[in-house]
Amino acid sequence: MCFNDLHDYQIQYVQSLLKAEKGELTDLDIEVIEGLRRHEILTRNPDVDTATPTTFGARVADRVAAFGGSWTFIIIFAIVLLGWMFVNSYVLIARPFDPFPYILLNLFLSALAAIQAPVIMMSQNRQEDRDRQRAVYDYKINLKAELEIRQLHQKMDHLLSHQWERLVEIQEIQMELINELRKRP
Repeated sequence: MCFNDLHDYQIQYVQSLLKAEKGELTDLDIEVIEGLRRHEILTRNPDVDTATPTTFGARVADRVAAFGGSWTFIIIFAIVLLGWMFVNSYVLIARPFDPFPYILLNLFLSALAAIQAPVIMMSQNRQEDRDRQRAVYDYKINLKAELEIRQLHQKMDHLLSHQWERLVEIQEIQMELINELRKRP
């Protein structure tokens, strides 16, 4: 049997194996089998995804989420809040623009939260899409690795059985030689 025929039989075996285990082949399974057939590398860098170009809004959402979840933002935010309270409570005692319950500050904080929350959610949705794509890549790689390991086991089993057959043949020849030596006077 030639190598190409052996490879075709291995691909058919993999297809039948996956069908038996899962019942039906998914598009991902077929893609992995085709990758095995073409000896293709399935690994890709999910961070460099050229299929989905990022829009301006998506880039802004990612930057806002990155900045909004940093210590820099928390420190600047605390300084602004304390400064606002200090200016309205001590510097402008006679005529503060936002007296003690700080209603204007509360309005700004509510507006900031109302704008920041959906922007962060957009960024999280994009991150979820990237995570889902990574999971697909991981699945493909794991499936291909499992199938290749099974093929290696089959090859090893074939080599071992062939080796055992050869050893039995050698042992039979040795036994024949020993018997011939015993028969000689």
